[in-house]
Amino acid sequence: MAETGRKRLISSNPAEVEAFFKNKVGLGISYDIGVRKIQVLDTEIQLYYVNGLTETISIIQIMRELLRLNNGKFSSGKVHELVENYIVHMQVEKVKTYDEMVDEVLSGLIAIYVEGKQEAFIIDVRSYPGRTPMEPDTEKVVRGARDGYVENIVINTALTRRRIRDERLRFEMMKVGERSKTDVSIAYIEGVADPEVIETVRKELKAIDIDGITMADKTVEEFILKQNYNPFPLIRYTERADVAATHLLEGHVLVLVDTSPSVMIMPTTVFHHMQHAEEYRQAAAVGTFIRWVRFFGIAVSLFLLPLWYLVAVEPSLLPEQLDYIGPNKQSHVPLVLQLLIADLGIEFMRVAAIHTPTPLATAMGLIAAVLVGQIAVEAGLFVSEVILYVSAAAIGTFVTPSYELSVANKLVRMILLIIVAIFKVKGFVIGSTVFLLFLVSIRPLNTPYFWPFIPFNPQAFFQILFRRPVPGSKYRPSIVHPVDRFRQPPEA
Repeated sequence: MAETGRKRLISSNPAEVEAFFKNKVGLGISYDIGVRKIQVLDTEIQLYYVNGLTETISIIQIMRELLRLNNGKFSSGKVHELVENYIVHMQVEKVKTYDEMVDEVLSGLIAIYVEGKQEAFIIDVRSYPGRTPMEPDTEKVVRGARDGYVENIVINTALTRRRIRDERLRFEMMKVGERSKTDVSIAYIEGVADPEVIETVRKELKAIDIDGITMADKTVEEFILKQNYNPFPLIRYTERADVAATHLLEGHVLVLVDTSPSVMIMPTTVFHHMQHAEEYRQAAAVGTFIRWVRFFGIAVSLFLLPLWYLVAVEPSLLPEQLDYIGPNKQSHVPLVLQLLIADLGIEFMRVAAIHTPTPLATAMGLIAAVLVGQIAVEAGLFVSEVILYVSAAAIGTFVTPSYELSVANKLVRMILLIIVAIFKVKGFVIGSTVFLLFLVSIRPLNTPYFWPFIPFNPQAFFQILFRRPVPGSKYRPSIVHPVDRFRQPPEA
């Protein structure tokens, strides 16, 4: 068997090709690996495919066209050229090695091998099993598109292309994973996105050396950004095609991974994780109001519990008008322990809700809210104010659009609460300062995570606070270093 380096060349003998598939790919053992052999002008033609990943109707149509060659007056010496011309499909490529041939077949394409030639035709007839595009549960809007990304990368690229019909929109496809060979695509608009970011992402993807990325985009993120134990999200995820298209037009780079309905957006700052599509589906004033409510909710989720505990144990910090804030009853359980137990209890119920079937989730919520909470207060385990403030902080957590950011903020809240319990006012000041400095120190893809607050950019910070009307948004965000910084033609 001929080889070139580590790549094995396809044999001109059909028996050797079939033997390779039997020995290496499991033909005859794995029920889903199939082969169809036909005779065309006294020449054997083999079609290799995977059941469940290919479109049966297309395969039947291709074989029907090939078999019609037997009815014509053609020379048997030109079968290869005839097959190439009679394949009725849009995308046809040629490969010359077994490795390329097998990779494409296992990806859902079919390979057509013609006796006597050391190459195979690869035809894209993929038909991946999956659901139809629908609105993502985590990014619902009152008005707007209801189609969202699914687990099929072909559909996801089509949903994006439908919104940006620019000839400079690029989808670079590659395979990642020695065994999984997962399709991964880099999406960007040439002439808008920063070439350095594109090259960095491309280089990191090619450098991934692992047997498989069955956890899809999250595994790819960890290889690209090397996040380690940093809890804060360094990449924004979205399942909405309109959100992804908006970021492409701003100059961001997207990474789409097959089998995942989430698309990665990079580079991003912490403020990207605080925005939601609903703001842009309403009037600018309403969108600004929604954004302020969301910012307030995020601040509540972070600082409400530590602040309340601080004034509860040191009432002298409160003015006379607010001296009613604090527990009205005493409990045998220390206040900080009550807060931690209640906060962990809500997280306990959230995790349980994820694993609870939908018909039972409502019943579980009633049990948690009525029985556990009320009985805990009546039994003296908690004071009623603890339930109130922990619930308010939990609502602030749910207000956070990014699930990853909400969980990271919960961890910070609990750590800050413990520090305040130990060091009181100094602990709150130092803990909050260290937290902000930590955010400032993060630079994913050489992008300041706390921009435009630090380093301060007045114009960009104004756009963070206020949802500007689209006609007033003439420039792309400078943080992505766009090649073309104008979203609208500059005035003459």
